[in-house]
Amino acid sequence: MSSDNKDSAVQYMEIPAVEIPAVDVTDAHPEPQMPSACETGGCGCATGASEPLPTFSFGEVTVNGVSIGEDVISREMQHHRAESAEAAWQAAARALVIKTLLLQEASDRNIAVQTESDAEQEADERSETDDDTQVRTLLEQVLTPEKVREEECRRYYDTQTHRFRTPDLFEAAHILIEPNEQSESAWQEAEQSACSLIEQLGDDAQAFSEAAEQYSGCPTAHQGGSLGQIRRGELEPALHDVLETLTEGTLNRKPVRSRFGWHLIRLHRKIDGRTLPFDMAREKILDMLEARAWVNSASHYIAELAQRADIEGVEIDSAADAVANVSTEHE
Repeated sequence: MSSDNKDSAVQYMEIPAVEIPAVDVTDAHPEPQMPSACETGGCGCATGASEPLPTFSFGEVTVNGVSIGEDVISREMQHHRAESAEAAWQAAARALVIKTLLLQEASDRNIAVQTESDAEQEADERSETDDDTQVRTLLEQVLTPEKVREEECRRYYDTQTHRFRTPDLFEAAHILIEPNEQSESAWQEAEQSACSLIEQLGDDAQAFSEAAEQYSGCPTAHQGGSLGQIRRGELEPALHDVLETLTEGTLNRKPVRSRFGWHLIRLHRKIDGRTLPFDMAREKILDMLEARAWVNSASHYIAELAQRADIEGVEIDSAADAVANVSTEHE
């Protein structure tokens, strides 16, 4: 497995990037939207002062006599989604225990961090803390992942062909008819205007472009209503659902409502996606399977360390439990 792939796989391990000394750790799918060209309003963000994170405690956690502080676990919780505070705390504590185990093992093996000169030489390749460096070096030394065979790559390709298909592209345009105000009568009036315009335009591309420049309330009016080439997920679902029903060169016969107003949608051209041949997908599949094998090997190694360690407060008692803290979904 290449060094780049190892570095990539390390990132999938749930080892939190917080400083934990080897001796004592106590002190240590958004709402769908129109493409940006179609946004009629402004954009802003609130930047209030961040509030301190609450501190939780569900028991003391130690690893071979080294205590992991409540504040450290509480900070780590923000990286673990769970149904309850206790479940998030347990997940955070397990992740910190795993990191502590690995750092202790690295220390026992006298794995030191790089010197400043060595680090400067690799500054352009990666950015990592001293703890990250120790963990990565340890795992590179001890792991022996299974070699990925050609037939495994072929089998993955044959069973996951949909992953190697380029998306369908829709070359489309629209006209946005906005209501004058947010009242039911204004929306009805805008809908009537949209219906009338559809009857006038038919499927005439030139007439559609001119009407967009004259009537559309979207910034794309300046380019004849063109949305360019779009794919699923780049329009609100209701709009894209209509777009996929259209024949090339036609305009939808009923306006579609969005939170912005009523839309006339025209499909200029559809470009069907294509499936990449195995030869083009092989390298990507190989990288993914090698990374998966590396992470699986790491999870078993972590489980072995946990079985030999004196851990209090959380349980990591099997390879399956370690796998829960090492993601294998990175294709």
